[in-house]
Amino acid sequence: MFKSLSRFLLPLVMVFTATNTMAVDATINTMDPYAMVKAAANKTFDRFHQDKALIDADADHLKVIVREELMPYVDYKYASYKVLGQYLKESTEDQRNRFVTAFEGYLITTYAQAFTEYTNQKVEFSPGVDFSNEKIVDVNVQIIEAGRPPIKLLFKVRRLKDDSWKAFDLVAEGVSLLSSKQSEISNLIRQQGIDPVIKMLEERTKEKVVKQSKSGK
Repeated sequence: MFKSLSRFLLPLVMVFTATNTMAVDATINTMDPYAMVKAAANKTFDRFHQDKALIDADADHLKVIVREELMPYVDYKYASYKVLGQYLKESTEDQRNRFVTAFEGYLITTYAQAFTEYTNQKVEFSPGVDFSNEKIVDVNVQIIEAGRPPIKLLFKVRRLKDDSWKAFDLVAEGVSLLSSKQSEISNLIRQQGIDPVIKMLEERTKEKVVKQSKSGK
């Protein structure tokens, strides 16, 4: 399911990988969820164009862009725990830590691969509303591409203890990325156990990013 959604998520796919260890750009206002999503997206697009020659030479450079430009603005640990679902309490601390790291790497590779299909789609951000009393807000975005109807996306962003904000889910065409990955991962853990799933995610992290032809496969 996630693979089939990737074409809808290309222009903003970067918003759903994250780490708390990467440096946050001081020019991006993380205290405003609407401004944060818009600024992080624009900054990533700028880097995409800036590094075009590097990407053309080695598509794996997209992983660098995802890691450096996108990941500081999403709560990947929270998302990882949500994906683990009922198995969170059944896992050991070591398993949880390894799962979070593996899931992060898997997302970086997945999103970097989706980014190979980015072709300068127009992104329109809905204006922000008062969020002073909110713990979770929805940031609405439309992807405009010639010859196709607008694609409506909804970013779910949560307030942290320091009142800053990070994204943790994206709903595209009515489908939650977090929910779809939770269902997929939960099924695999139930069938195989958490350690084999961690190993599987680690292996997928190592996969090379391959440029997609316009015909597409």
